[in-house]
Amino acid sequence: MGRREQYEQRAEALLAPIVEAQGFELVDVEFVKEAGCWYLRGYIDKPEGITVNDCEAVSRLFSDKLDENDFIEESYIMEISSPGLDRPLKKEKDFARSVGKDVEIRTYRPIEKQKEFYGTLVAYDNDSVTIEDEGETKVFEKKDIALIRLAIYF
Repeated sequence: MGRREQYEQRAEALLAPIVEAQGFELVDVEFVKEAGCWYLRGYIDKPEGITVNDCEAVSRLFSDKLDENDFIEESYIMEISSPGLDRPLKKEKDFARSVGKDVEIRTYRPIEKQKEFYGTLVAYDNDSVTIEDEGETKVFEKKDIALIRLAIYF
């Protein structure tokens, strides 16, 4: 396991109890480099949606925990935010809550000459995702999926 994954796991272990104590759900934690800066991001949610005040409350508590534990060697910016409407489905709970909803799938390589697919999520397991579109069932191996998220129609 690389250092980035270790940071994410340790940060998640510190952040999860804070988020749960506030009555929220911890959606994801990531440690990524963007435009030359490292970011430690925590994504939180609740059924009625996350507010700026929710993010601020969690951010203050998490910042204190990070200062106490001080396990990240690089300088970084910590952010707490909502995952947004277009968040990717990553964890089992994301897939479970999305069964019966329309999803967008993007694949790494073309399948039948296309890389974008839309349909209703009808099943999933550890290795595959099944959607239905206009009566046609399509099964995708998770290893072939670059992105899967809820479809947003305008």
